[in-house]
Amino acid sequence: MAATRVLPASATLRLFFALWPDDAVRASLAALTARLAAECGGRPTAAANLHATLAFLGNVPEERVVEFTTLAENVRAAPFDLVLDTVGYWRHNRIVWVGAGQSPEPLAPLAQRLKSGLEALPWPVDDRPYFPHVTLLRDARRGPALRTTPLLLWRVSDFALVSSTQQSGGVQYTPLRRWLLTG
Repeated sequence: MAATRVLPASATLRLFFALWPDDAVRASLAALTARLAAECGGRPTAAANLHATLAFLGNVPEERVVEFTTLAENVRAAPFDLVLDTVGYWRHNRIVWVGAGQSPEPLAPLAQRLKSGLEALPWPVDDRPYFPHVTLLRDARRGPALRTTPLLLWRVSDFALVSSTQQSGGVQYTPLRRWLLTG
């Protein structure tokens, strides 16, 4: 009888496209997170992981990553200012977030171009309307008292393909590649 050979499973990466803040914006978001954690409880998002998701890909076979980088290389959008001025709470999943009261013109088309490109690959996409936000707290005990925050201006000049990996201390997000927004 011949021995059965077990083939290794294809390696996968957990990926998403995101807006990735610079150090100054990240520091402001981290300070807001700490302030809201004191008020609302919950698990703060690690400062190094703060971002605004554009499109969630999920588990991607390693051999398909090149398709997503090629897609991103062909997406065009102008740089823009994202004004984070609204704080919210989603009771159903106990998330406290900060978002834009008004989405800047280039943002929705950028998210839509990524979504359309994913559908063309084909790759499953979320069918909910895009809502720009940064998750600050998970498992919050309550929502924040105030629904506005001092304006936080984020000059967005690029977007990233980000990998999510489980570490002993929690999840770590790592940008794998970034693309400049040039118009």
